[in-house]
Amino acid sequence: MRVIDSLPSIKQRRSIRRYAIDPIPRELLLTLLEAAGWAPSAHNRQPWRFVVLQGIGQKEELAAAMGERLRADRLAAGDAPEDVAQDVERSRQVLTGAPVLVLLCMSIVEMDKYPDARRAQAEWTMAVQSVALAAQNLLLTAHAAGLGACWRCAPLFCPDTVREILKLPVDWEPQALISIGYPAESGRSPERRPLSEVMRWQ
Repeated sequence: MRVIDSLPSIKQRRSIRRYAIDPIPRELLLTLLEAAGWAPSAHNRQPWRFVVLQGIGQKEELAAAMGERLRADRLAAGDAPEDVAQDVERSRQVLTGAPVLVLLCMSIVEMDKYPDARRAQAEWTMAVQSVALAAQNLLLTAHAAGLGACWRCAPLFCPDTVREILKLPVDWEPQALISIGYPAESGRSPERRPLSEVMRWQ
């Protein structure tokens, strides 16, 4: 039986939230994005869009705006103010402490258009799945390059805030933020359900 060489690397990847201050070479960042762009996509329309943030000022501005939106949403839901403050600060530290943030966006401009809601929704979901596949390519390539990374979906809760702060094109829908840097921690070993719980033979 042929050995699957990529499986050990996939199992070793961790979500890393603390990073060294060392900068990441631009050539390496371009390699990560190139790998992301080789993901499969619906109709090969490649609906992913990438925004790379490296300057501390822009990262702090984005983290502050997203934090205020998070604070407002949680307080409106009746969460304890001290818990909300801790959550906001934790999020700010992750976003501003990473040497690089990559915002993954989705554009459906080139996806197929349908007059009915059912097929239009399916097409939109196909674009979302395509962007997620690009994110996985980026995460695995970062791990293979000795970098740490963490996938965060917070932009889904405040897309208008992210779009305004970063002055995104109107068709760029924020999907996720990936923080990237040389790891300053090993990350937690995640638990996985046994296959017997999540599959069945037909």
